[in-house]
Amino acid sequence: MSGAWTPSPAGRREAGRIADALASAGLSAEALRDAVLARLGREEREMLAGIAAYRRHPYRRALPDPPVVWEEGATRLLDHGGTGPAVLFVPSLVNRAYVLDLAPGHSMLRHLAANGARPLLLDWGSPGAVERRFGLAEHVARLERALDSRALRRTPLVLAGYCMGGLLALAAALRRPDRVRALALLATPWDFGAGRPSPPPALLPRFAPLLQDGVLPVDALQAAFAAADPWGVARKFRAFAALPPESERARLFVALEDWLNDGVPLAAPVARETIGGWYDENRPTRGDWRIGGMAVDPAALRRPAFVALPDRDRIVPPASARALAARLPAAETHVAAAGHVGMVAGSGAEAALWRPLLGWLRRLGRPRRGARADAA
Repeated sequence: MSGAWTPSPAGRREAGRIADALASAGLSAEALRDAVLARLGREEREMLAGIAAYRRHPYRRALPDPPVVWEEGATRLLDHGGTGPAVLFVPSLVNRAYVLDLAPGHSMLRHLAANGARPLLLDWGSPGAVERRFGLAEHVARLERALDSRALRRTPLVLAGYCMGGLLALAAALRRPDRVRALALLATPWDFGAGRPSPPPALLPRFAPLLQDGVLPVDALQAAFAAADPWGVARKFRAFAALPPESERARLFVALEDWLNDGVPLAAPVARETIGGWYDENRPTRGDWRIGGMAVDPAALRRPAFVALPDRDRIVPPASARALAARLPAAETHVAAAGHVGMVAGSGAEAALWRPLLGWLRRLGRPRRGARADAA
């Protein structure tokens, strides 16, 4: 028949192997087909039931924003209160910042504030007309201006970056060592070739046609993240369908799913620098990534560092983040038994990250045996 699919020789051999295995077990190819179709139909119904249950779930995020102590353009600095060392959290540019303050019982920032730290959150917001022209250097410059704001300029503070926010925090720490006493990097990539085919296929040409109106649209970003685990969407909604709607696990699922669906577009210059410069050319590892003419070299950071590596991270391969820890002269590495988002907001986040991070913050005030003077 014209246009019919013709199996390759390897495909025909594999089909023959399967047919022989079925025959030796007393099964027919038709029985296998029927069993596969029945399972696929059942899983599809379970997935659709999970999506419907998510859409009708009554949970809505109701946490009020903490006070805004500085703002510029679309960016706000939120003070979560507390006493102790000031820690400025720098989130990614591609998701909403409130994943670090997700819901009661699932807010890393409120947990830290209640346990001896003073966390602040740099909320980048959604790029407006000004931010759509920003590259990475302009975002780092804005972070530096936040460091110099009246709310923060009294003493050096701890800078903490999550995901790509960690790379922005690293650049700022190198440029402004007078304002940063230590650096925490949470699921922060460095070697963008780790865990990928060599040589990896170029990504920027695939995304370039989507850079509409000065941004990479949210839908394109969502599709890229979903591609990291193609079967994950169906799997998670099937699991959600089996949860009691009133359970804490169901509420957390909805909170996280709402956050995932509440994305922000990425400014086109940032998309070109990150997709082309980071993923395609691996400039950070090659030593070619610069901010304002200054090479972003972790080996030049003479400050204590805490590097958290989620061991089940599909967004930032652990090997990518581990390469960053290896470049830092005074890094303490923590392996978190969690995924990329679960580490900061999941049901096990307190044990996986919050308590270890607090422990490191408390140890900062104590001298480390064998520490170099210039690393303090």
